[in-house]
Amino acid sequence: MSAIKLYHFPLSAPSRGALLAAKLINVPLETVIVDLFKKEQLSESFLRINPQHCVPTLDDDGFILWESRAIACYLAERYGDDKYYPKDIRKRALVNQRLYFDSSFLYPRIRAICHPILFSGITEIKESLKIDLNSTLGFLDQFLANSKWVAGDELSIADTAILASMTSILEVGWDISAFPNIQRWLNDCTSIPGYEENMEGARLFGAAVRKNIKT
Repeated sequence: MSAIKLYHFPLSAPSRGALLAAKLINVPLETVIVDLFKKEQLSESFLRINPQHCVPTLDDDGFILWESRAIACYLAERYGDDKYYPKDIRKRALVNQRLYFDSSFLYPRIRAICHPILFSGITEIKESLKIDLNSTLGFLDQFLANSKWVAGDELSIADTAILASMTSILEVGWDISAFPNIQRWLNDCTSIPGYEENMEGARLFGAAVRKNIKT
């Protein structure tokens, strides 16, 4: 079998989320860097692999898959046991709900703040975007009020997805002092395999955003 490849950009939160999931499940990957700032995702060779030209993209012996949370679920089902993506239908439904929360609410609101600053010349964060994100963080804080991890008392691939999103906005300088449960969870997340590598990418992302914000 060929090496499993992950086309990856370290500054991308979804890409780091997929890599964190792989490390959690203990799936060895060959990472192939696709620099979005240099528009390498639009190269002819990458477009042949993924016409939607996004990272992360997985190549598992010719099986191509993109969308970070789909990749995490696939790796957990194919190469893991049910430890991080439980087979119990209700436990799995809760993990899925948190993954969808990240993809539909948390990450899009982070992206709405950061991408215009990175790519559209915006230098200030609109108050309405701050309110939207803090409202979403309030829900996450509630999720964590009665459980150790985001989808219950066991670590799961939902934590790796949300960790990648959260560390990105934290490195921009977001204040989470109003969310004590998130703070506690983030401290617990330091034990997740690949945490430091994730932080390296998050710091680069945060620095790229911060340098364009008007102070």
